[in-house]
Order: sequence, then structure tokens, then C-alpha cells
Amino acid sequence: MSNMLRRRRLFSLVCAAGLTTIMWSGIGFSRETAGADSVTAIDILLEPDAPMLKKAEATNARLRKVFPTGFALDETHRAHITVIQRFVRTADLDKVYAAANKVLAQSDVKAMRLEAFKYFYIPTGEVGLAGILAKPTPALLKLQANLLAAVAPYTVETGDSAAFVTTPDDPVIDPVLITYVSTFAPNSSGEKFTPHVTTGVAPKADLDKMLAEPFDVFSFSPAGAAVYQLGQFGTASKKLKQLTFAK
Repeated sequence: MSNMLRRRRLFSLVCAAGLTTIMWSGIGFSRETAGADSVTAIDILLEPDAPMLKKAEATNARLRKVFPTGFALDETHRAHITVIQRFVRTADLDKVYAAANKVLAQSDVKAMRLEAFKYFYIPTGEVGLAGILAKPTPALLKLQANLLAAVAPYTVETGDSAAFVTTPDDPVIDPVLITYVSTFAPNSSGEKFTPHVTTGVAPKADLDKMLAEPFDVFSFSPAGAAVYQLGQFGTASKKLKQLTFAK
């Protein structure tokens, strides 16, 4: 129970900081939903190219070395940059995919150059959730605004635990996450958008040491885009659709 409370406190801190994060709950089972009233919590995200993946994976390995109980960057904890999160009608998912693909077809996403400029972490107790911050660009902000507008006809105000990927031992989604997804558009987009790639969890002492080291600023680009179903604590947990860039 103490671990559950610690994770919930960590997610609350992240939401307060305006960051969409990956947490370390073990997610592997999807709650299937059906019917006209079914809702799905989605994350439309960008998949980074080799320079960011290499840096994120190296940082994750470093953090897991000092904190083995942290999470690995794997199929249920994908390295990514969230662009938008929304509740949508499950029956309209195909329309959401089509709308997102239309936006991407009109956007030169592959030409985007993003600059990773520093480490960060959100503290909770003796540990912290770490990541790499990237600077928002006009092109990225325009993409976000266009995606929000494109999926707006298919969104609903809120959802419940059935909208998310859950596990048998953790079937109830934290209300903080539900509120976060519900209010993503006004509270986490535009000037409030903080693009980042989450890299892992470690003791604060180790993270302080890492943050004190020089950070070699580097550029990276999106290599792909996808729609994921969200899991507990904001995890990009289940890929629903690989999206297509403009050729």
C-alpha cells in the first residue's frame, strides 16, 4: 500500500508540474470495452529517432543500475513525446486515426528538429522520476493545436477506469489521472506544453549527481507517430494505431 501511495503522490506531482509521465506499474492486460457509450483514453504521441532513443536508453540503464526496481523502457513504457491526451468515443477510434493521419499528411513532421537541453526530475520522498526536456517549437505547437482540433468532434468530457488499460491487481484508475486527461487541452497544451521523454526512476541523491553533470545539448527528430491507449499513471501502454507521416 505504501508503494501505491508513493506512486500516486508522484503522479500528482507530475501533473502539478504540467508533465505527462510514464510510471513504473506493470501493465499488460487491456480491459475490453464495447457499446455506443464506450470511451477510450488515448495518447497521440511522437516516437523519437535514434539520437534520443540512444540517450534515453542509456539514461534508463544508468538509473536502473542504482534503482533496479524502477521501470525499463519497453513495450509498456515506450520512449515518446506526448502531443495530446484525450477521452474519445471508442466507436469513433477509426475516425480519430483518420483525422490524425490527415493532420500528419499536412505537416512536415519528419523535418522537425527538436533540441534536448537538460535532465529534470520530479521528487517524491527519497526518489524521483527523471526525464529529458526538449524545447517546444512553433511547428510542434502547431501540430498539437491541429491534432486537438481534428479529434475534437470525437472527444468526450471524461471517462472512467474502463477507458484505460488496467491490470487485475490495479483495476481502478487514479482520479488524478482522469482529471488530467479531461483537462489536457486547457491545462497542458500551447504555452503550458512541456515536451519531454521520461527516462526512469532513481534515488534523489543519484539524480542530483546526474543533473550536476554537464548535459550535451543535442538535436533529434520524430521517427514515427502513433495512438496509444493510456494505462495507470499516464503510461503509453497499448499501441492502438501506427500513424503515417507525409511522404
